[in-house]
Amino acid sequence: MRKLLAPLACALALPAPALAQDTFDGFYAGVSVGYTALQNRDETITFDRGSNGSFGETVTTAAGANAFSPGFCSGAATSAQNADCREDSNGASYHLRLGYDRQMGGLVVGLVGEIGKSKLRDSVSAFSTTPAFYTMTREVDLDAALRLRLGTTLGEKTLAYVTGGGTYAKLDHSFTTSNTVNAFTLLGDDHVWGWQAGTGLERRISKNFAIGAEYLYSRYSDNNALVRVSQGTAGATNPFVLAGGVDFKRASDRFDHHSMRIVASYRF
Repeated sequence: MRKLLAPLACALALPAPALAQDTFDGFYAGVSVGYTALQNRDETITFDRGSNGSFGETVTTAAGANAFSPGFCSGAATSAQNADCREDSNGASYHLRLGYDRQMGGLVVGLVGEIGKSKLRDSVSAFSTTPAFYTMTREVDLDAALRLRLGTTLGEKTLAYVTGGGTYAKLDHSFTTSNTVNAFTLLGDDHVWGWQAGTGLERRISKNFAIGAEYLYSRYSDNNALVRVSQGTAGATNPFVLAGGVDFKRASDRFDHHSMRIVASYRF
């Protein structure tokens, strides 16, 4: 990010030419590029015996022991044992935006909509005593947001603002396992909704052109994706069969991330 922000810092330090109209009024279009990072936290998987909607239950072996006593990891499994899980992946983000601002003295209020992509890969894994691994993964295919902006001018050409509103993401859910005897079906909705909040700084460097920096925190509720386990070729003493079939999903529905962006805008 240091290399990404260096050109912006230089541009903000340069004196801007005199503008015919030093306001932030009107429509604008822009692009943003930046870096998005997942909110780090320990994750687990929760189970529903009998697939009746009652999660938080324990899947047991024929001897009555916890079939998932090896535990969980916040990442993608690399073996059937709970060790050396692959870390989640952060990455670049890029978006197109369209907005409108109204300036009233030193106060600026506006509305901005954007659409683009944040390259994130977020996994959680469970491990059974078989031994076997079970990994649920989600990636962002597309995200969009509609936010309000409220800002104040710092001099004639700089705007500091806060922003917040609703956001949507189209996710790609996937599932992998080393269990080859049971049958697994991935169910649920890939469309999730949430909210965003953040702050930014915008600097006009010509009559129509502005650049800036922006931080956004995003939170989505992702609680619909689940994996349904059926017997497959497993025997009668298989823990999933003993439970009468099992559903499992992430124990937490939160999907949070942080973004730092550089924004370029053209005001009409």
